[in-house]
Amino acid sequence: MRLPEEPESPIEINIVPMIDVIFAVLIFFIVSSLFLAPAEELPIDLPAAGTGVPQSQTPIQVVIDREGNVTVASQPVGLDELAAVVAAQREIPGTVVIQADKQVPHGRVIAVMDVLRTLEGVQLAIATQPIP
Repeated sequence: MRLPEEPESPIEINIVPMIDVIFAVLIFFIVSSLFLAPAEELPIDLPAAGTGVPQSQTPIQVVIDREGNVTVASQPVGLDELAAVVAAQREIPGTVVIQADKQVPHGRVIAVMDVLRTLEGVQLAIATQPIP
């Protein structure tokens, strides 16, 4: 006895769920890449030096912009609270790199260095850029 064959419906590929998944993955990568972008840095113009040596460890960076404003970890800091902020950021004695714009008066850099030297075990360095 032969049973009647049921007609097979044509196979369809529904791509709407696949597009939804692709957009979800795309949004994930876009959002996660925003967290990988470097933090916005202050516009400073470092002086050039031919004998600069790259640091092997990650030091604390104290930035002095063109107007003489002091910044530590993207936070504006006054000279009176600079030592406390730097002491709170470092666990062990280490290097503190001063990134001063080349237009900053020398006296302002010396004032920042004087405050940082009150910290025990601190080593100071001044950031430069290589000579082109």
